[in-house]
Amino acid sequence: MHENVVRDLERARARTLELTDLDEPELLAQHDPLMSPLVWDLAHIGQQEELWLLRSGDPARPGMLAPEVDSLYDAFRHKRADRPALPLLPPVEARAYNYEVRGRVLDLLARTPEADLFTAGMVVQHEEQHDETMYATLQLRQGPPVLLARQPLPAGRPVDGERVFVPGGPFVLGADAATEPFSLDNERPAHRVDVAPFWIGRVPVSNRQWSDFIADGGYHRPGLWSASGWSYRRQAGLQRPKFWTAEGTRRRFGIEEDVPPGEPVQHVCYFEAEAFAAWSGGRLPTEIEWEKACAWDPDRQARRCWPWGSAPPSAGLANLGGQGLRPAPVGAYPASASAYGAEQMIGDVWEWTSSDFAPWPGFTPMIYRRYSEPFFGGDFKVLRGGSWAVAPSTIRPSFRNWDYPIRRQIFTGVRLAFDA
Repeated sequence: MHENVVRDLERARARTLELTDLDEPELLAQHDPLMSPLVWDLAHIGQQEELWLLRSGDPARPGMLAPEVDSLYDAFRHKRADRPALPLLPPVEARAYNYEVRGRVLDLLARTPEADLFTAGMVVQHEEQHDETMYATLQLRQGPPVLLARQPLPAGRPVDGERVFVPGGPFVLGADAATEPFSLDNERPAHRVDVAPFWIGRVPVSNRQWSDFIADGGYHRPGLWSASGWSYRRQAGLQRPKFWTAEGTRRRFGIEEDVPPGEPVQHVCYFEAEAFAAWSGGRLPTEIEWEKACAWDPDRQARRCWPWGSAPPSAGLANLGGQGLRPAPVGAYPASASAYGAEQMIGDVWEWTSSDFAPWPGFTPMIYRRYSEPFFGGDFKVLRGGSWAVAPSTIRPSFRNWDYPIRRQIFTGVRLAFDA
């Protein structure tokens, strides 16, 4: 396990350095009020690694940074919109700090018993999540491209609108340390739940389907929208997914291109997803339905590690890691099918569910009490499955993401469900 954790730490750092290998003005700029300057993310990654692995999670314990500098990287103390005005470490100093922290961490891990490696796994996931956030920042950035796709993606096949049946009955929801040693507190404990039968989309909703929704006046029919959704649609002037233009093009990392009809739609908020589902005659799945369709094997009456089985994600099974800079076309991964036939449930786009973010019965906070607890209570909707920008080490069928229902800058999409 030591080797795996060190490998994942180094893989995450390589991606961080690639995403921040930019001129200093690009790193210091705030490219959108929703996002931090990239230089804040860069030093925050190292500061959290030092805090949790070298200072045992105790912010009062002296660290490598002066206290007044260390506190600049407390995400709860400083809102993203305020971070550009902070006296942040310059990029050169941030990189040097991260390098020194990592050297000390690797020395420590060499002496750490395997049973105590959970915190290191959490640090990996934290860095990988910030890498995905930096992709979102660079998508919001204006100007010529600074990222280029480095991985070709497989072709899709015609599967728009297909659905698969998931019979009713009990299954095991969530994870435990024995099966998912790096699962987080909101994924635990594993417990049995009973689910009514339902249908779920074989693949995520495509840009082609979303274009039909627009052409049919979907953004101008209040009967398709919830009261809150319609109010927000009018207030925000929503007409189409974020980064789409009225001319049928879209902007992707500084490049304007035609909207590819076969790709999963992305950059839509929960309210848009909800309206599209109503227009389609369906609904959004609950996160419990989503997880059953993804991970349960009815023949074995047991969970699978991945929708397709026990093999780890590969280029032929899922679009992860960010190198393609976009979702793969729908139908691109037939070998990714779950036991029920649902495909592309891991990677490509985060999928909105109808569920509020809440604890599972028996929830117990882990070492980082503020990771989940402050966000329970109904303001946040759950997303499942990961996106093309998620690292393989950071996603699993039990992983629960959450965000406000108005968010569109993240790589969000839609998979439909239908009552049986």
